[in-house]
Amino acid sequence: MIVTTAQLYQVAYRKFAVGAYNINNLEQSMGLFRGCIQSQAPFIIQLSKGARNYTDKRMLEAIIRTAETIFPEAIFAVHLDHGNEATCYDCVDSGFYSSVMIDASHESFEENIAITRRVVDRAHAKGISVEAELGMLGGVEEDIKVDEGHACLTNPDEAVEFVQRSGCDSLAAAIGTSHGAYKFKGQQSLRFDVIEAISEKVPGMPIVMHGSSSVPIEEVQRINAAGGKLDPSARGVAENEYIPAAKLGVTKVNIDTDGRLVWTRVHREFFRDKPAEFDFRPPGKNFMQAYADFIAHKNEKLGSAGQLETVRATL
Repeated sequence: MIVTTAQLYQVAYRKFAVGAYNINNLEQSMGLFRGCIQSQAPFIIQLSKGARNYTDKRMLEAIIRTAETIFPEAIFAVHLDHGNEATCYDCVDSGFYSSVMIDASHESFEENIAITRRVVDRAHAKGISVEAELGMLGGVEEDIKVDEGHACLTNPDEAVEFVQRSGCDSLAAAIGTSHGAYKFKGQQSLRFDVIEAISEKVPGMPIVMHGSSSVPIEEVQRINAAGGKLDPSARGVAENEYIPAAKLGVTKVNIDTDGRLVWTRVHREFFRDKPAEFDFRPPGKNFMQAYADFIAHKNEKLGSAGQLETVRATL
């Protein structure tokens, strides 16, 4: 059942975080639905500009619609991740999305507000929520690259004005995370002081945490043992920081990189161990199960596992 993102936020706010998972294909979709049913968790499917262009946006939408039929007990929202203004309007007009993210964080403060306000007005007219970003995360996300030296944390005082003037429904904040697989050189922690300050100054506003993959060292090691060349020092967000952040208002947690690592590990190990194999379906089946287990694990860490019936009771 596709629901509004706002409905999920209303149940989750300051209790648990809803996992927002990027998908690009059938195998990820099946693993995501299986993992969320396995863990009895509500969730958010994220489609990026890159995912919508990978084959055709209608292909992914059809896969999601089919999964909704296969898994009628699932409760989820569909979200555009890191959209520009034109992509947001396309998604709003499609009638398929629960919410859209307009990312104008690379613009000036005033221009960010102006762009976000236009998207908000268009989206709210159709009952669609809008996520906006203030501050800049380092790393690479789709076609946006921000050098770590130019990354900047969200200013809580600016957040007040930004939310009031833009009318956004959730705030993607720069709180110490980074996009992409090559995250931190050594373990870094979330800036809980910034999260708390934003929550105090903009009470009730769901905070969205981007770049929230943990980049497990064991996944990196297994990928490299199977022929990969990932940076062994790459680290992400410690999973034990998800719940404390959720209690402070982080309501949506975006996870993409970790799922890509699972895909890479499964396929590299399969073809390493079976070099004469050329059928892509056996590793695809292995991946769907591995991804489902990964999703169920993440939902446990986010606190969303076991919350499906609580959400259903509010609908």
